[in-house]
Amino acid sequence: MTTPRRGRIPQRRIAETVAAELRVRILAGDDDYRLPTQDQLVQDFGVSYPSIREALRILETEGLVTVRRGNVGGAEVHRPDASSAAYHLGLALQGARVTLGDLATGLRTLEPICAAECARREDRNEVVVPALEASIKGSVEKVEEGVTFTHAAREFHDLIVKFTPNVTIRYVVSTLVTLWSAQEEAWAEVLTRRGEYPYQSERAEAVHTHERIVEEIAAGRAEEAERLYRAHLAATQALVLERYDNGVVNASSDMAHLAIQSTQRARV
Repeated sequence: MTTPRRGRIPQRRIAETVAAELRVRILAGDDDYRLPTQDQLVQDFGVSYPSIREALRILETEGLVTVRRGNVGGAEVHRPDASSAAYHLGLALQGARVTLGDLATGLRTLEPICAAECARREDRNEVVVPALEASIKGSVEKVEEGVTFTHAAREFHDLIVKFTPNVTIRYVVSTLVTLWSAQEEAWAEVLTRRGEYPYQSERAEAVHTHERIVEEIAAGRAEEAERLYRAHLAATQALVLERYDNGVVNASSDMAHLAIQSTQRARV
């Protein structure tokens, strides 16, 4: 009986194995981690150039690298963040025809928990409150500037999530907040062009509510901070949902994609 000849391992399987190892390195590496050159990767893994290029293409489709081609070619590493997570979640929600109203309801359920957790932090008056007060001050300075005010006011929400101690809650809610912020900022751009942006009195009321939320957090009144935050979300979301309640979450348009990226850059 003859032993069956073992076939060659398909290039795709080799590429997937290499991609899996590189993926682990990227996720485990520091923020400044850089991939070796293709020449070095060929030598390290003992595989062909086509296998390395296919592995990089796999990682590129996942958003973990950008392959630069030409004389200055190479692979630029991108560690996952709230922006990339929000973009891919946004595409999934858009594909499922999820409405902005549904996204808003999800946020009203989860985001206020972050305000309560901020109020439970023992170091809240040293770490959380000063940052929130500085954010409010920035909003006040921009209260007459329309879209710029929307961006500044959204920073308050970003900070509430950022200071949530539980990492899992922080990342999950941050992704949803990034996605909603992109929708809200796109909404603000449209209304500003039409001359229909909300009155200054409504902006001032939003700032005042932020101040009340900070007071509750500073006092350590977690339940009241959560209640007030949820009511604030409902009021501010209503401005967007009044026109776009049945609109589908949009992450694929150039405007939405840029808004997601700009929201994340503002957090860094």
